[in-house]
Order: sequence, then structure tokens, then C-alpha cells
Amino acid sequence: MRRTKLHRVAVAALVLLGSWAVAGTTPAGAATPAAAPSASPGLLQAMQRDLGLSPQQAEARLSAERTATAVEPKARAAAGSAFGGSWFDDRTGRLTVAVTSDASDSTLRAVRTAGAEVRTVRHSARQLDTAKDRLDGTTAPQGVSGWRVDPKANTVVVDVVGAARSDNDVQRFLSKARAAGPVTVRTVSAAPQTFAAGTVGGDPYYTGNARCSIGFSVYGGFVTAGHCGQAGAGVSGWDGSYIGNFQGSSFPDNDYAWVSVGSGWWTVPVVLGWGTVPDQLVRGSAVAPVGASVCRSGSTTHWHCGTVLAHNETVNYSQGAVHELTKTSVCAEPGDSGGSFISGDQAQGVTSGGWGNCSSGGETWFQPVNEILNRYGLTLHTA
Repeated sequence: MRRTKLHRVAVAALVLLGSWAVAGTTPAGAATPAAAPSASPGLLQAMQRDLGLSPQQAEARLSAERTATAVEPKARAAAGSAFGGSWFDDRTGRLTVAVTSDASDSTLRAVRTAGAEVRTVRHSARQLDTAKDRLDGTTAPQGVSGWRVDPKANTVVVDVVGAARSDNDVQRFLSKARAAGPVTVRTVSAAPQTFAAGTVGGDPYYTGNARCSIGFSVYGGFVTAGHCGQAGAGVSGWDGSYIGNFQGSSFPDNDYAWVSVGSGWWTVPVVLGWGTVPDQLVRGSAVAPVGASVCRSGSTTHWHCGTVLAHNETVNYSQGAVHELTKTSVCAEPGDSGGSFISGDQAQGVTSGGWGNCSSGGETWFQPVNEILNRYGLTLHTA
């Protein structure tokens, strides 16, 4: 094994000490962040490195994002049927909520009173979601890498690999897409792929000949990516010892799974910092808005940060389309699949796939953790 003693201890802390009885546990679906402690120096350093911020800017941004996360459900409710989407604006440090032009003055006042900025748009979130749902009901050719609702642009964005733009099947799909509703086509340089890898010593867990990364501890096991293993598959840890089995798995269509933990292995509410930052406690699963910062922990590239670019995107992998993924500017590489996405101390999701790498950059998608918890009736292990 090539893992250092420090990393052996870190992994052991993640999977061996989780029998602690922890007060203040948040059940699945709960999304109210606890009072946040001061950010660790390591986390601030990672945000400086990946987002180009000073320590003071990183601290201020985390505080503003916590406020925006709390404001979003109130502002959404205030907008009602006029709601057109929302995102965190890093320039103003506030949540922006889009509302349709037919919104009443009282609705606009209510959204602002909730603590959000207001932008007027043409299409409601319901209209955009309906258009995306129509595309989700189709089968896309490989040249189409995915599609999502972009609330800032107030449109459904369809990504097409540049080399396949003139392909006949791609053109037919785009014609159907434009007929489905407000659609904008964007050219991308590469198609996303999943981030599983062949067996390499010293990593969090193996299944068959694949290496993947632990996502988040739940009571009884941990959640991870569905493409890492099928239900019933056995899982071993970094030291080769048996951990448990995949109890549920879905891929494609979804990309989530959960693994039972036994045979002397336990769970704790911790995300590994890999020596880049201190190990991070998980205190809840409040959803970070578009524009918020987010960091990822994985067994290949360890700790990297970026921002949330989109929610509810459909990604067209070579194995089939996966729905309801969140898109980020964070890099990842093979072996990072299943690993943790966290914003502050709030669990966000498990790494699905992406394009690029952590040398030249790229984009990565994750499956939201709350969907996994709700699907399998799991409870997130929180501090």
C-alpha cells in the first residue's frame, strides 16, 4: 500500500469510529444548517487556491452563502407561480431570485423582504422545467453531452460536443429540443465520463476491479455513486478487508448507491481533507444555490473547490442519460467517483463524472445527497 501513515489514520477515522453517539443528528431531507463555526484555515486556503480569493474574501463568501442558502426557500415561496429560478451572486454576495414579468408589486416586495435581489425574466421555472422534462423523455445521441435549466439565462441549455455538432442525429435531436421550449445550444470541447478507475493500492474502497471513493456516512453505511457497483456487490477497504455490500444501486438514469458497513467498520460524519484541509465535519444537507462555492474530496485528486454551475442537469454518458445532477466547476479524475461534495459543513452530493482533469481544469457533476437519502430511507450521519 502506498498510503502514508497519516492518510491511513485519516481513513480509519472516517470508517472506524462512527459508532459514536452524536447529538443533534439531522434526519434525511432536513436542510437547516446549524450555527456555523469559523472556517478552518485549510478550507480557506483551498478556496483561495481554487477560487482566487483572499482569506478575508473566502470567509465573507462562506458567510454570505450560508445566508443565501437560508433565504432561498423563503424567497421561492414568496415568488409563488412567478418564480423563475435563483442563484447566488458572488459580486453582490446575495441571492438573486428571477420572477416573471406578471408578478405583482406585492410579490416583488415579499421576495425582497425575504432577503433576495429580484430579476425579471420571461419564463417561469415551471415552464423551463417542463421543457427539460420533455427532453428527459427522449434518447439523445452521443454527441449531445447533456442539458439543464440555466436560471440566469432563463433558458434550457443543451450542450453539444463541437466535433459532433453537424452530425445528423445531433441535428435531429436539437430540432426536437427547440420544439420543446426555450432552448439555447452550447458547444463544449468534450463529453463527460464517469470517474471510476482500475485497482490502485491505498484508496478508500474497492469493488471488483474498480476503485471509487466514499461519499457520506449514513447510519448503517455510506452513500456513493451507482456506477461503482451493482446491488449485492462486495466492498473492501483501503487495507483489503471486507467492509460490506452494495444494498442499493442505480445507474444510468440515476447515479447513486449505498453500501452497508459491518465486520468491524463503522461510520463517522467526516469528509477527509487529505492533509490539504483538516477533516471536515458534516452538520447537515442544506442545498447550496447556483453560484455558491463547493468543495470535493476524492481518493485520486483529494481536495478541490469551485462553484455550483447548475442544478437538475441531465448528463448523457456513453452508458445512458443520468438525470437531476448538479454541475460544478470543480475538477476530478478517475477514482474520485462517489466522493463527497460539501459546501461549508453541508453535504451536497456524491461525485458522478465530468470532463477534464485537475491539471488543466474541467467540470464535474454530482448526484444530490438528499435524493439518495430519500430514495433509500437513509439518515445522514451528522455532527
